[in-house]
Amino acid sequence: MPTVQHTVIDSPYDALTLVAVDGVLSRIHMTDQRHRPAEETFGEPDPRPFGEAIRQLDAYFAGELTEFDLPLKLIGTTFQLRVWEQLTLIPYGETRTYGELAEALGSPGASRAVGLANGKNPVGIVVPCHRVIGASGSLTGYGGGLGRKQRLLAFESGTAEPGALF
Repeated sequence: MPTVQHTVIDSPYDALTLVAVDGVLSRIHMTDQRHRPAEETFGEPDPRPFGEAIRQLDAYFAGELTEFDLPLKLIGTTFQLRVWEQLTLIPYGETRTYGELAEALGSPGASRAVGLANGKNPVGIVVPCHRVIGASGSLTGYGGGLGRKQRLLAFESGTAEPGALF
């Protein structure tokens, strides 16, 4: 049976719940996040596994870190894992469309499937699913809410401070 632990940290985008499986970051949940599982799945409260994740998140929110370097224990289908890996290749401050991600995966007709996998990303911000936009450039779906997505993109583009409201 795996050991599951969690801690809650403050961020400019509301509280974040970090969840580790066997001591490795596995999920990040935002307040009012779509697909947020029941809290009893978060395991015991214990901040010990999260020191480096907290350090890197703090540096990101301070504008000092543009790429995360954390071990992750992601649980998903083979296709989801491929999509999530592709998300990590989107540079800080840039966006890609669902179609561009599907093309990069060698499945140009799979933009809807990419969107579904993107929506199930268990470690938002660290695996930057907020950097994916619609074909027209519109902000489409985000598990943390479109307002939070807009704020993250504005922060990364340098047009807003972390957590700035619009």
